[in-house]
Amino acid sequence: MAAPLADRIRPQTLDDVVGQEHLLGKNQVLRRMIETGNIPNLIFYGPSGVGKTTVASIIARQAGKKLYRLNGTTASTADIREVVASCGTIEGLNGVILYLDEIQYLNKKQQQTLLEFIENGSITLIASTTENPYFYVYNAILSRCTVFEFRPVGPREVQRAVERALRVAQESFPDEIAVEQGVAEYLASACGGDVRKSLNAVELLTLAAGPSGSITLEDAKQVAQKSAMRYDRDGDEHYDILSAFQKSIRGSDENAGLHYLARLLEAGDLISPCRRLLVIASEDVGLAYPQAVAIVKACVDSAMQLGLPEARIPLAQAVILLSTSPKSNSAICAIDEALADLRMGKGGDVPDFLRDGHYGGAQKMGHAIGYQYAHDFPNGYVRQQYLPDALRGRVYYHFGENKLEAAARAYREKLEREAGEG
Repeated sequence: MAAPLADRIRPQTLDDVVGQEHLLGKNQVLRRMIETGNIPNLIFYGPSGVGKTTVASIIARQAGKKLYRLNGTTASTADIREVVASCGTIEGLNGVILYLDEIQYLNKKQQQTLLEFIENGSITLIASTTENPYFYVYNAILSRCTVFEFRPVGPREVQRAVERALRVAQESFPDEIAVEQGVAEYLASACGGDVRKSLNAVELLTLAAGPSGSITLEDAKQVAQKSAMRYDRDGDEHYDILSAFQKSIRGSDENAGLHYLARLLEAGDLISPCRRLLVIASEDVGLAYPQAVAIVKACVDSAMQLGLPEARIPLAQAVILLSTSPKSNSAICAIDEALADLRMGKGGDVPDFLRDGHYGGAQKMGHAIGYQYAHDFPNGYVRQQYLPDALRGRVYYHFGENKLEAAARAYREKLEREAGEG
């Protein structure tokens, strides 16, 4: 049985690897490390299909070390010990590299076993993970490894791999398969930076075409539909997109905000953008345009009642409104400063004259005595201390530099001035 196409054309040298120029380009740290042959323990972090396994294989080959592969979903402690036992054999004479795919699935005991052999130098570990290792890999392992992040491969680089795959795949047939113009470009852009996925699409297309058939652009669209979406509601990509979504709106870029909204909605995620838009209305627009909260709430309610696909319309309205609104973070800064004081133990008792006086005996305890009712004074304002004594004079809220908050500041200064004159 023939090996999968992705394995048949797997790069044999670093120069053959597509993408990852930030790691494997000339004079990059990882490349220089590999070329010296002195390989430390490594963790490769990034999405699937971008070359992590390929680079590990090249490292072992260039270093002249025996490569063993395990997968975190199926590996046991016994499997790890078996790999270590090979260090004393002829095969392991020059050293052993253990490539452990999806390390995040190993339990604590298994990772502790692994740690023992990393520390005594029995093996060199190259682990890979599609999840953020700083969240899913134990600190003891992390502290003994260097983490390198692999990124989705750009369309231009993927196209190189696709064109090579088309040539190799056709070698299985006596007659050349006709490939419609634009197929390679489409597969390169539609597979979301996943080289393996694009190669699997090429293999499927050539098998479907047969020895005297053809590969059309329509065929390519069928096998690669929605492949450009990288999204996992519980993974890093989910939080990265939400982070970019909020930062784009905060930065007043409605076009980027709409792009990230589209990515969330295309993945069928309606709840996350709704929640984030409600946060943005108060955190990033806030008092610069307080009505934004009510408008965004109405848009979110409409979206939830409509469901997809119609929900995209009120949510797009909310994104554009928030992006083009004036911005102020004075509210979140104020409450966070107040919370910080409390968490540092700064508080104190409520002043006696502010305490509840609506019960028998309150006055005997000195509660509510001396309180000045603000509405009894001009402009409904009177100077008196409201904060506890320990925080007297503490300022949490600072008026923002926008039209509405500037007007509010001017009004406050007017009240203070008139109260002082009175």
